[in-house]
Amino acid sequence: MNAASGKQEPVFDLIRSMSKAEKRNFKLYATRLSGNQEAKFVTLFDCMDSLDEYDEAKILQRCPIKKEQLPNMKAHLYKQILVSIRLLDVQRTVPMQLREQIDFARILYDKGLFRQSSKMLDKAKETALANEQYTAAIDIIDFRKKMDTLSVARGVMSKSEAASRQAIELCGRIENVNELSNAGVQLYALYLQLGYARTQKDLDMIEQFFGPRLDKYGDPSKLSFLERLYLYQAQVWYHYIRHDMLTCYKYVCRWIALFDREPQMKQQMYDTYLRGYSRLLDGLFLMRSYRRFVQTLAAFEDEYETIGSLNGNAKLISRHILYANRMNRHFWEGTFAEGVEMIPEVERFLRDCESQLNIHHRMVLCYKIACLYFGNGDHRKCMEYLGRIIGTRDPQIRRDLQCYARILNLIASYEAGIDYNLDYQVRSVYLFLIKMNDMQQVQRAIMAFLKRLNSMYETTLKDELRQLYRRLKPLEHHPYERRTFYYLDILSWLESKLKGVPVAEVIRQRFLQQNGR
Repeated sequence: MNAASGKQEPVFDLIRSMSKAEKRNFKLYATRLSGNQEAKFVTLFDCMDSLDEYDEAKILQRCPIKKEQLPNMKAHLYKQILVSIRLLDVQRTVPMQLREQIDFARILYDKGLFRQSSKMLDKAKETALANEQYTAAIDIIDFRKKMDTLSVARGVMSKSEAASRQAIELCGRIENVNELSNAGVQLYALYLQLGYARTQKDLDMIEQFFGPRLDKYGDPSKLSFLERLYLYQAQVWYHYIRHDMLTCYKYVCRWIALFDREPQMKQQMYDTYLRGYSRLLDGLFLMRSYRRFVQTLAAFEDEYETIGSLNGNAKLISRHILYANRMNRHFWEGTFAEGVEMIPEVERFLRDCESQLNIHHRMVLCYKIACLYFGNGDHRKCMEYLGRIIGTRDPQIRRDLQCYARILNLIASYEAGIDYNLDYQVRSVYLFLIKMNDMQQVQRAIMAFLKRLNSMYETTLKDELRQLYRRLKPLEHHPYERRTFYYLDILSWLESKLKGVPVAEVIRQRFLQQNGR
């Protein structure tokens, strides 16, 4: 492969992300343009569309383009694709509609057609307020006030005063939305870095920094749709990180109910609606509410069937939610063999959407795949997917997941018989946990057991396993120690070793007993 092959290329990634309808629309748009330059960029589009990966040598071989022309041609193609997609999406996307209407009003204003411009702005303002596009509404009001200064009509003064009052009110709304969305983003960033609260110190820090910022909003009924949405989002992350899954569940239900009551906002912010579903399913899984989880997953699968006409981002989020929670269901029910059958489809998703999925989402899916393989007894495949997480270059992204991937990798190494340097591996993981400040009672007990594992006699192994089980079992519901059991079903593994049966059988039998089957 040459040096220019396989690298990230913005225009190539954009073409790969296009739907069939968008490609067809681009071709129609391009045929309306004339000239030799346009014919070349259409040829370049066809060439890139036919490639599985970016390869500059193949492009130059197939297209009538000189190497020195290629950068400019790619930039031109990139811009024209975006223009064609914008033309296709403008009627479906309110922010785009508003920008277009404001631009049209500006053209009419510059032509001196003030009445037409005024009507256009009134229509745009009505749309902006109905969809809570406050920033656009402020721009429209400011534009309108500028227009009013040129008018000699009666009532201009009262109109200007009303516009000023409305602008002040909207600025207050914008300030609230910004403050609440910032709080939500900061909480999410904290979760991406640390995971769940590990100690009382973590809990105190979260409560002191975020608690007063969220409590001051009081009665949500006085807030607008966007203010309530960002308040509920921030509350969900606040309680999720603090392990308060019941309160988290309450707020995520409100989050989703907001969109159910206002379907026009659901259409405009569908990706945010989907993320609410993701948090709902995750919360139900951690609360161990099986029946609600299954019902909600079934409802989401029905929702997924309607997503075909929506944008690529919504499809991406939906597929991630679907795969993650179908795997969660297999963990819950102990049906690991069935779960493994879906891995090739998930792997294709990871490969096809590599440039669109962020590292957090890739890590989550890889960890779940590894757990499916572990539960199915394929420890080497488990280690293969854990290796993708362990090899993450940024130690600050999901430090919790990186720590537990290393612990699970130690257990998988032992089970696979790759334990000739287990002592070295244990020391390496131990140092990593210390470095990440992620060493609590459960981790210490597991690491101490694994450190002694190679020196244990077969006759004493079951006693050691039993002691570790008895030590860990009471910590399963401890306020801070329980988070380990979200990542590692260590108790089921210990039980399987004590009974001499596969871990999948232990989990399956427990599931059947708990659900009366």
